[in-house]
Amino acid sequence: MSWAAGHRRSQQVLPWAAIRRAIAKVAGRDSALRQADWILLGAVLALNLLGTALIWSATQPLLLAQGANPHTFLLKQLLNIALGLILMLLVSSMNSRHIRLLAPVLYGLSCLGLAAVLTPLGSIVNGARSWISLGGGFQIEPSEFAKLSVILISAMILSELRSGASRPGPRSAGLAIGLAAIPIIEVIAEPDLGVTTVLVLLAGGLVVLAGVRLRWLALMAAATVLAVTAVIRLHLLKGYQVSRLTAFLNPSADPRGTGYSAAQAKIAIGSGGLHGTGLFHSQMIAGSFVPEQHTDFIFAVVGNELGFAGALAVLALLGLILLRALRIAARSDDQFGMLVAAGIAIWFAVQAFVNIGMTIGIMPVTGLPLPFVSYGGSAMFADMIAVGLLQVVRRRRRVFAS
Repeated sequence: MSWAAGHRRSQQVLPWAAIRRAIAKVAGRDSALRQADWILLGAVLALNLLGTALIWSATQPLLLAQGANPHTFLLKQLLNIALGLILMLLVSSMNSRHIRLLAPVLYGLSCLGLAAVLTPLGSIVNGARSWISLGGGFQIEPSEFAKLSVILISAMILSELRSGASRPGPRSAGLAIGLAAIPIIEVIAEPDLGVTTVLVLLAGGLVVLAGVRLRWLALMAAATVLAVTAVIRLHLLKGYQVSRLTAFLNPSADPRGTGYSAAQAKIAIGSGGLHGTGLFHSQMIAGSFVPEQHTDFIFAVVGNELGFAGALAVLALLGLILLRALRIAARSDDQFGMLVAAGIAIWFAVQAFVNIGMTIGIMPVTGLPLPFVSYGGSAMFADMIAVGLLQVVRRRRRVFAS
């Protein structure tokens, strides 16, 4: 009888012991949770919540007019954020060795996804075949994950230095550029000028940061100039891309056609004043006068409904994320971590600049979302995975420093 009672007590104790071990693993001194960059996470979550409110405000009136559920985009974006947080936590729990091992896998999957987009599986949205429909109203955009894959595969190659070498040689630089060129060519074929710009700047920026010699950088710059010249001379740009560039160079040329989106965005921002009209109180946003105002032109909603003060707040949060990423890169204990963190900083900086720039008229319209703010599942997932990677790089330094 005593043996049976002891056996029952041991069975009851085991689950509690497992729970205590799990809690210690999550909240222990060396856990990912305890070593997380909470300032970075706070800025990301603040932008997520602000973006969700703006998306709700931008989509609710039109959905009501259509007799649809006014909370459709709100619920979808909350789901995107929840799934993104799960992906961020999963990535954050890995270590640098796992990330290195997964880099070629992610690169291969992103290239396959970009290739699938060019087949009948791809869907054309706004002139570009960038999406794969999954059914149920859900789509995936492989080019968002291509940004991650270019960062990781380039960092992996450029960080593998020969014995005694302090910088990558021309072979490593050439291999990194060659591998980055594959997804770049696939994105050009979609075509997506905005993502192409991000990928080119990512690949070039990582090679520069890796410390490649100046003569090779000069050769890369010359090759880039020749490539851009060839694209222009051979008329490889699609008609809608040429129209967008023309509208940027001469905004008054077609204000009711290709220049309409940019013109309406500037009117929306200008009419917001210092404090804006307030969420759900803008007649211009309610009337959907700004096309794609919940995705590409979300910053127009910021300027109109939250005013200059709200726009500054968004810029401050984005700037804080960039500063934390650069801080993590500067304090990384190895070349791989530095390049991953710096690549993410370049990605977010370029994409935010282009998105806000096209909204206020200093950049051509390219269709890039505003990180952590614009509506979209693929973009949110990729952004949150990038935040997880920053946590991995930061935690690795703390482990080595302790």
